[in-house]
Amino acid sequence: MSELRAGVVGLGMIGGGVAVSLARSGRIPAVYDIRPGAADDLAGVPEQAATIAEVARDSDVVLVATLTAEQAREVIAGDDGILSAAHDGLVVALLSTVDLDAVTELAARCEGAGVGFLDAGVTGGTQAAENGLTVMVGGPEEVFARAKPVFDDFAKIVVHCGDTGTGMVTKLARNALTYSMWAAVREAASIADAGGVTLDKLLEVISNTDGGTSPLTLLQVHAAGIEVPEERVDSAVALAEKDLAAAQAFAGSVGLEVPIVDIARPRMRAVYDGTLPEPLPGEPWQRGLAMMDRVYGPGYSKQVPDGVTIPSVVTTVEHLFGQILSRPYLTLRDRRLLTFGVTAMVGRADLLQTQLRGAMANQEFTVDQLREIVLQLMHYAGWPNATAVQAAFEEAIGQYAVPQSS
Repeated sequence: MSELRAGVVGLGMIGGGVAVSLARSGRIPAVYDIRPGAADDLAGVPEQAATIAEVARDSDVVLVATLTAEQAREVIAGDDGILSAAHDGLVVALLSTVDLDAVTELAARCEGAGVGFLDAGVTGGTQAAENGLTVMVGGPEEVFARAKPVFDDFAKIVVHCGDTGTGMVTKLARNALTYSMWAAVREAASIADAGGVTLDKLLEVISNTDGGTSPLTLLQVHAAGIEVPEERVDSAVALAEKDLAAAQAFAGSVGLEVPIVDIARPRMRAVYDGTLPEPLPGEPWQRGLAMMDRVYGPGYSKQVPDGVTIPSVVTTVEHLFGQILSRPYLTLRDRRLLTFGVTAMVGRADLLQTQLRGAMANQEFTVDQLREIVLQLMHYAGWPNATAVQAAFEEAIGQYAVPQSS
């Protein structure tokens, strides 16, 4: 075993468990928590240090296990934080799940102080005290190699995912799958329950028929580059839409909300043929043009002349498309619904047609959903406005390849 000294700041479920595993492995850590006596009940863990700076001075690798980015910022860069006691060879490994902006900021602060930085997302928190964590690490190879013996002493597996930020991205992707599956399971269970089917019956069916469609299996298939054959995409999409439409119809009959089904159904073609949008560029003008194509369909941005300097056009591309429509929290489909409502209220059929072209290009709505939008608008935008909306929607239904009802 190397002579690396380890420190742990934050002795909650993750940090406390890490400290116990390190102690069991023979690498007794220096520890700190804002709560006095937090280390008292942690097997093999010494009395906690008086300050974070003391932990940094007595450590070669400091593992930061706070809850929030703000707490991590204070631990690392505060007046009495880790960087206040920086020394040659020190590495900070952030175990907390935070946003990428925070990772970038903290990495830069550490670099400025001559301290190595690793973003090290972890999963398996309940097993932290039994050397049971999976650690996803981002950062320079040489910094990772320096800290890896410490990771090995508390984790069951350590994966170096790439440069700074990639460990956190891996954790975020893993969490997105986990939480989405929880939501999907709850939604499926609610459908079964509403129809008088006990969950043990649903479980029996799924456990004996759907082994090949578990999240892990599907991700393995995706990683292997196995796709639905082109000649089978249409039939696969039709089958998915038919089945999901039936689920929607039943849910509607019993007043059950199924938002995951509602969103998934019109997106199944993009799922099967692999045409989900690529990440947007970072440069404002290119980002805006790419988002314009995402909103209105491939090639739409070519209507913007090269080298245009008209302020209103530049602002529209860089601000509206590059900064507003590309923001998170509302999907493009959510924003489209809002725009449908506003457009109907102001009676602008021309703008409605533009929005519809984009919605159809992206296959964001099914026939049922488009007609449901009209019904909703009739009661909020008024019947005359909604009649114009209905005419535009029915024209779109006839003109574009809109997913049909079951």
